Amino acid sequence: MEISARAAQLTPSLTLSIDSKAKAMKAEGIDVCGFGAGEPDFDTPDHIKAAAIAALESGFTKYTPSAGLPELRQAIAEKLEADNQLTYRASQIVVSSGAKHSCYNAILATCQPGDEVLIPSPYWVSYPDMVRLAGADPVIVPTTERNGWKMRASDFENAMTPRTKMLILNSPGNPTGSVYTREELEAIVEVAAEEDIYILSDEIYEKLVYDDTKHVSIASLSPEAYGLTITVNGFSKAYAMTGWRLGYMAAPEAVAKAADNIQSHSTSHPCSFAQKGAIAALKGDQQPLADMRDEFSMRRDYMYDRITKIPNITAVKPLGAFYILVNISQLGLSSQNFADRLLSKANVAVVPGAAFGDDRTVRLSYATSIDIIKKGLDRFQDFCRTL
Repeated sequence: MEISARAAQLTPSLTLSIDSKAKAMKAEGIDVCGFGAGEPDFDTPDHIKAAAIAALESGFTKYTPSAGLPELRQAIAEKLEADNQLTYRASQIVVSSGAKHSCYNAILATCQPGDEVLIPSPYWVSYPDMVRLAGADPVIVPTTERNGWKMRASDFENAMTPRTKMLILNSPGNPTGSVYTREELEAIVEVAAEEDIYILSDEIYEKLVYDDTKHVSIASLSPEAYGLTITVNGFSKAYAMTGWRLGYMAAPEAVAKAADNIQSHSTSHPCSFAQKGAIAALKGDQQPLADMRDEFSMRRDYMYDRITKIPNITAVKPLGAFYILVNISQLGLSSQNFADRLLSKANVAVVPGAAFGDDRTVRLSYATSIDIIKKGLDRFQDFCRTL
């Protein structure tokens, strides 16, 4: 049986490949230190779980509106107003089965064959394949460690063509932990506005920023930015709700309506009782989020200090998310070779940078306990010294 060309062009996930190897080793009783996690190692706060349990017990298990519960969409609108200085009507918000799903809906709603979508590299693994599934062409825009792994407005201008339809920007970023400043975003918006280029702003790590770093929502910068931006966010990272699969977009009315139509023919709507948990997340106690952020900040400081003392590797201190991107180019191995050998010889799992479009790097996550971080970095350091 022949599969579609659309499916055949997708690339297997290197992140899942490393993860499956690490899990197989653990199943054999091998002590593996895993730095591949893309999710908080904290439990969902109790008051959020209680809201979903109450919804189940009350029989709230039926279909909901395709774009999500009206009260959840209103709560998201209120959150965007309070946190991001963004004014959206509930009709401009579409709740989906995760921020990943929101990104995909946004691309499907705006892009078509012949369009180009600019993606700064290193990028989150799924962006290029989402673009390909929509029939458009991903155009990778390399960034440098020297610039903090951030795309400059001049890079944007140089990569544009008459076919450019969208720019995907992820701040705070995965896998880099980079956070764009207001001034950097304003310069990018100025370029986008000149050619009416959509900006898909993936802000899923918005709440996980450190030191004095401020997250800025691109759509808040100007009326032009608001009209071009599709803001994507969700509950997975901030509220440790990865398995709940709830995300959302806030967009111009026409884009939101198109995404709603697309969703009505694919998933119908996001999970009913999980949406009740999301309402509790937005309206309830935010202290668990603050406590998690403080713990991540401590782990980040420890990991960065240890890594930057290892000869022949470099890293930019992340300002957000829970990853450190390590430049291993001086060690003479591809990222896949490095990751494979590190796992087999030192029992440490990292994600090769090739998965993110940059073969000079590997990604380490600090979404794991400080004890595992300390033990894993001891092994990582010893391994690097053998090369």
